[in-house]
Amino acid sequence: MSAPTIETQTMQAIQKATADSGFKVATVEKPVAGPKEVLIKVSLASVCGTDFHITEWDEWSANRIQTPLVYGHEFCGVIESVGDKVQGLKAGDYVSAEMHLPCGHCLQCQQGHKHICENVKIFGIDLPGCFAEYIAIPAKQVVKLPASIKPEYGALLDSLGNSVHAVSKADVSGKTVHVVGCGPLGLFAIVVAKAMGALKVFASDVSPFRLELAEKAGADAVWAADKVKVSDEIKKLTHQSGVDVVLEMSGSPMAINDSLTSLRLGGTVVLMGIPKGKVELNISQDIIFKEAKVIGVNGRQIFQTWLLMLDLMEAGKLDLDFIITHHLPMAEFGQAMELIRQGVSGKILLKP
Repeated sequence: MSAPTIETQTMQAIQKATADSGFKVATVEKPVAGPKEVLIKVSLASVCGTDFHITEWDEWSANRIQTPLVYGHEFCGVIESVGDKVQGLKAGDYVSAEMHLPCGHCLQCQQGHKHICENVKIFGIDLPGCFAEYIAIPAKQVVKLPASIKPEYGALLDSLGNSVHAVSKADVSGKTVHVVGCGPLGLFAIVVAKAMGALKVFASDVSPFRLELAEKAGADAVWAADKVKVSDEIKKLTHQSGVDVVLEMSGSPMAINDSLTSLRLGGTVVLMGIPKGKVELNISQDIIFKEAKVIGVNGRQIFQTWLLMLDLMEAGKLDLDFIITHHLPMAEFGQAMELIRQGVSGKILLKP
């Protein structure tokens, strides 16, 4: 007697099918939760600039991504099933997840710095991601969300966490802050800096659309960096001293240099924006003689940043409605890519 056949279930997903530009709305196999995994039904996913790079198939993507790949790494959802070795989670739980999977064995992991694990794998980049109806992920990566956090915010937590990490590194309470670059991370940084007690928050960018969003985020002053020398404008508002903290989120070499000029003596600069190539700096003038504190920030601390972020949200300190500019069905992923290409979007949410 032959064994009964088990029908494989399928789902719709956004897939990088081949090693070239573009994407595919594909029918793929629905994942199954392993013994230590949970299967999550995706409620909402959020689009990141990284997803645009993968779609365009730039040099980084060509060197990193193995096709075919379901991508996407920002989401929230509801657990559908759990593996038989999972504890503390159950079907029906409202969750998000830390999408950086550390190895647990390298020096950084052993010292409690899992977010900079030297062997890290990222869901949606190295492993199947969340631009799909379902995602299976290790239970240890899952973060339970309070019911008070609406799904529109739950889908933003991966991205928001980067900015919370950056701002928390700078000790902004009672200080003046210059946020350089008003993409989503910069916009989040404005809101978070305000929530964490910054005295004044200034912002700069070259996009009128983004500067308008920066005003909605609560920036005390905004400047178009292609029209004025931002460091001069900041000096005018700070008695010629400069700001206490620079949060550099743009990666633009010109912006990085001018932001260092806007920094006061003894100030702190946090670098999170990623330049495309090498950046030439006047290290003597802008760092050594200023005795500037320079901090590089990558990702989120696992799980310290999540705890702080959820505390800020539950306290009602983060109003993020302004940054959500588009809601789209996941099947209209191409429209999301075009909005990013044109530079006329904040965060775009996708519904499977």
